[in-house]
Amino acid sequence: MPQPSWHPEQFAARLPFLRRRARLTQATRAFFDARGYLEVETPYAVPVPGEEVHLRAFRTEHVGTDGTRTPLWLHTSPEFAMKTLLVAGAGPIFQVARVWRNEEGSDTHAPEFTMLEWYRPGASLAGLMDETEALLRAVLPPVVRCRGVETSLAAFDRVSVAEAFTRWVGADVLGTAGDAQGLAAQAGVRLRDGEGWEDLFFRLLLDRVEPNLGRERPTFLTHWPADQAALACRDPADPRAALRFELFVCGMELANAFEELTDATEQRARFAADRARREALYGPGWGTDERFLAALEFGMPAGSGIALGFDRLAMIAGGADRIGLVQWAG
Repeated sequence: MPQPSWHPEQFAARLPFLRRRARLTQATRAFFDARGYLEVETPYAVPVPGEEVHLRAFRTEHVGTDGTRTPLWLHTSPEFAMKTLLVAGAGPIFQVARVWRNEEGSDTHAPEFTMLEWYRPGASLAGLMDETEALLRAVLPPVVRCRGVETSLAAFDRVSVAEAFTRWVGADVLGTAGDAQGLAAQAGVRLRDGEGWEDLFFRLLLDRVEPNLGRERPTFLTHWPADQAALACRDPADPRAALRFELFVCGMELANAFEELTDATEQRARFAADRARREALYGPGWGTDERFLAALEFGMPAGSGIALGFDRLAMIAGGADRIGLVQWAG
């Protein structure tokens, strides 16, 4: 029978990784302090946990002193709350937050984990990539090794989704947007039963694109199809794409970022579309975050923000091969 995680022998095996995580936390806070960021804390139990279609949230309930019961959810990201602070004038801000995502669990996923999230008013997506490179070079060694992959931080690649699909799939992903048959024909694959364009996009992304990312060098995968970036503004040079990137290091997805959408009307329409898709797939969930939309209507400054999986960063820093090694209890 396996020993429990609290057993001294089990803890001793994790302790070197946990000490490395502690140093990483200190270095991360020092990085943002030096750049004039303010560390913030936002509520974990919220009326709306997020709007991504496929994320599943944990439900809880607030019982008032008068017996009133209000449904709440453990947030999947502090994004909405942090953006209201941007409206209030708090930025640039960062947070090291606990987040929850139900029905997740693997060597690189946990249902409860830590997210490093930061926002800088006035920053472009390219500027945020520059800052993310600076963070990784400040808190990690020049060469990192994790899960059998060695990555040098001497240089970072920046590849658009369109370029990636041309190179590794042989398809025009933006030109075939919404046309599953067209994308399948260009990629040389057969559609599966009930497979739509989005399903095929992610199948090709996982099977053919992601295995090539973030291996010898970290890779920013940028300029996603517009319908795959609900909180990002569109690329002025090509409105079919949105100003979003994901960062891959040691072959793992590490971060997701947007040049932020500030148009409340468009954001409401995107939320409604995503909610309809989520409810069609998973049933009723939660309503719209009217507080966030009211703040957006009041006026959020232009800028960019990023969510970075801190546990995965700790895995990379310490060379851990599974997420449980860098979490204090499990």
